[in-house]
Amino acid sequence: MIVNERETPEGLLVSVCDREVLGETFENGEVSLTVDAEFYDGEAASEAEVVASLSRARVANIVGTDAVGLAIEHGLIEEANVLDLDGTLHAQLLRLG
Repeated sequence: MIVNERETPEGLLVSVCDREVLGETFENGEVSLTVDAEFYDGEAASEAEVVASLSRARVANIVGTDAVGLAIEHGLIEEANVLDLDGTLHAQLLRLG
């Protein structure tokens, strides 16, 4: 998986994706998602590093079966809130407060 972290005025923004979806576009009806390298490309990360990064995130965008599955497994997102875009999973995390 690939992780990209950036500090914003609102807090830590994390993007995570499965390596094989980087640069791809996925659609489901009117919804379209491009896994843009400028936003998602970053450092290769282990599962533990991904979980740690997502745990610190104020906002996160997660794309790919492995990345989203890991976030679900660790209770960071709920499966009911995951979008299926052309067979690829996408989820967003937002911590308020």
